[in-house]
Amino acid sequence: MNLENLLVGSELSHKKSEIKKIFFYRICGTGMGACACLAVEAGYEVAGADMSFSPPMSTYLESQNIPLMKLSEVDKNILQEYDLIVVGNSVPRNSEFATIVEESGVHFTSFPSFLGEYILKDKEVIGISGTHGKTTTTYFITQMLETLGEDCGYFIGGIIDGRAPSRFGKSKYFVIESDEYDSAYFQKISKFRLYELDHMIITSLEFDHADIFNSIEDIKNEFASIIPSLPGKIIANNEYKAIHDLKDKYPQKDWTIYGNDSSVGPVNIETINAESSFSLKLGNSLVQFKTNIIGNHNLQNISSAVLVLHELGFNTLELQESVKKLGMVKRRQEERGYYKGALVIDDFAHHPKAITLTLEALRVKYPLKKIVTVFEPISATARSSHFQKEFRESLEKSDKVILAENQLKTTVSKSTNLNCELIVKELNDKTIESYNVKDLDSLLKTIDSIVNEETLLVILSNRTCLGLWESEFVKNLS
Repeated sequence: MNLENLLVGSELSHKKSEIKKIFFYRICGTGMGACACLAVEAGYEVAGADMSFSPPMSTYLESQNIPLMKLSEVDKNILQEYDLIVVGNSVPRNSEFATIVEESGVHFTSFPSFLGEYILKDKEVIGISGTHGKTTTTYFITQMLETLGEDCGYFIGGIIDGRAPSRFGKSKYFVIESDEYDSAYFQKISKFRLYELDHMIITSLEFDHADIFNSIEDIKNEFASIIPSLPGKIIANNEYKAIHDLKDKYPQKDWTIYGNDSSVGPVNIETINAESSFSLKLGNSLVQFKTNIIGNHNLQNISSAVLVLHELGFNTLELQESVKKLGMVKRRQEERGYYKGALVIDDFAHHPKAITLTLEALRVKYPLKKIVTVFEPISATARSSHFQKEFRESLEKSDKVILAENQLKTTVSKSTNLNCELIVKELNDKTIESYNVKDLDSLLKTIDSIVNEETLLVILSNRTCLGLWESEFVKNLS
């Protein structure tokens, strides 16, 4: 690696006045695209390149009048027209793409570094971290702040109807999804360590991302690298041992611990007619909240949002109003239409705990339906054998299961591929009718054979599910 022109930290900050034109290298990823839109809003001249461009991110970029080009068209001469290159973490180390960046002679950095130094420095930043619920909780807090009269900034790692994925905002508050995944091939630390956070929510903390972490201890170490320097509040879920380990290690920090078994709550949870109520202890009072959102995990996420905003001084009556009507991010229990009489739910869940929570929430919302779950294990960790037993246990929440087995091999070191055939056999042994399919045609035929108006078709994938979402299946939704 040639890191002569790499800028991070104070070096990047000191160059700020010289930076006018920025090139985003792999711009069409969710994080990179959102970052590029923020750069435009902050007054920079922005362009970018990627392998391919797909809606909705490509649409957002075009709406910002950001020039886009194919990565194959980008050479050192083009990059030399810019003052800074922001490199996406999908650029591999020792690749031809990394070489072009490094040999261009132009200063480069990661998008988390750019955000921390050029966008977030003068904001009061609320970071939402954890294994599950980051995107949803970030969107909840953004909506709540807006209801509370704040023109807040935000950075959301998901797609939302009628809204850009990021915004600078005019108020002092900035809400940012703060994930633990690494920042770039040259910056192998969690993104949230670079975000200049003032307050942190930790929604959950379990092992994930086996392609970059070896154990839960590795992930805890990333949190341990930022918690001592956090100046503000830490709102954390009591359900996870790793969170208690961090709290025990840093008891001097300003912690608020929430959860179903905590003294704070949420408690008295009820769901009636697809609406929920719950209570939280705010100060010395137990306060009831009502919301259109269902599912225990979503109510936990809303609770964390209420708690951090209450700690920041917003009053109880305003907070009660702010949660009454909340929207969800796309691909989070999203109703996509009906197929052969079955309501189709699209969800991003790809971790065993997330699958369990999603299916439990849907069971509450649709108690009379038989749940047919289609699951595509497609992330590097999901494709590995690391969660072999856990995936089978989470899928037991279904009435019928279709495993959509992608043929990509896992990139997790010291791991074999997930044995989908074994999961299907074990589910069938438990009298849960299950199938393993390996191509789109087989997937469609299996769906056709088992869904009807009595079923709820739940599709769990963080990509296209063997191409299902790019097929005629979508056109046949009513």
